[in-house]
Amino acid sequence: MSKIALITGATAGIGEATARLFAQQKYNLVLLARRTERLQLLAENLSSEFGIEVKTLVVDVREKEAVQKLEGLPEEWKKVDVLINNAGLSRGLDPINAGDTDDWDVMIDTNVKGLLYVTKIVSNWMIKNGSGHIVNIGSIAGKETYINGNVYCATKYAVDSLNQAMRIDLLPHKIKVTGIHPGAVETEFSEVRFKGDKERAKKVYDGFEPLHAQDIADTIWFAVSRPAHVNINDMIVLAAAQANTTHLLREV
Repeated sequence: MSKIALITGATAGIGEATARLFAQQKYNLVLLARRTERLQLLAENLSSEFGIEVKTLVVDVREKEAVQKLEGLPEEWKKVDVLINNAGLSRGLDPINAGDTDDWDVMIDTNVKGLLYVTKIVSNWMIKNGSGHIVNIGSIAGKETYINGNVYCATKYAVDSLNQAMRIDLLPHKIKVTGIHPGAVETEFSEVRFKGDKERAKKVYDGFEPLHAQDIADTIWFAVSRPAHVNINDMIVLAAAQANTTHLLREV
């Protein structure tokens, strides 16, 4: 029987690239995202192109009750081998005293609480199944705090801490936990941060080649495809032009 991967935030960027790569590897997929039409189109394309089965759930991971829809999946779809907690975002780039508290709520609810809601359900399936692998997408922002990053960085530091906690708590159940921490990746991330300002978002990547979503999908696959006795605990992945959160080699 084909293995199953469950991916959150599946309709764009890293999530979409990862769904495509796992489909190529003949995984059946459970895809979660907020945008109905994009989710359905992706599912149809992957199923047609790779001959896999795809289940979709239109879910905003911030909403605890909506995440409970997962429990309604047929039992055979609860045999999830890999959970990829990819859903995440940043909103705003302001000093703490000028921050928008609504933006703070969105980031905390998505990046931390949403990850927890999904993980609680799926980890219990994995415990019942006797194995599993959880991959949490963090950020270099969860390793180094940068100016005006405050709450976003805090949420990704929380993910980093949760990686360590999950690894301890789930060890007796033979569940692997991997943290992947990308640097600058050109996806919809900056557009979301700047609330649709495409010009400002584009300037983030001026003068250097950032990472692409496929680069992170490849990294996730590398971690997941190791032998059963190997776990990749933690990986920081940066563009060659990026030394850390603040030092970039821009050629302008």
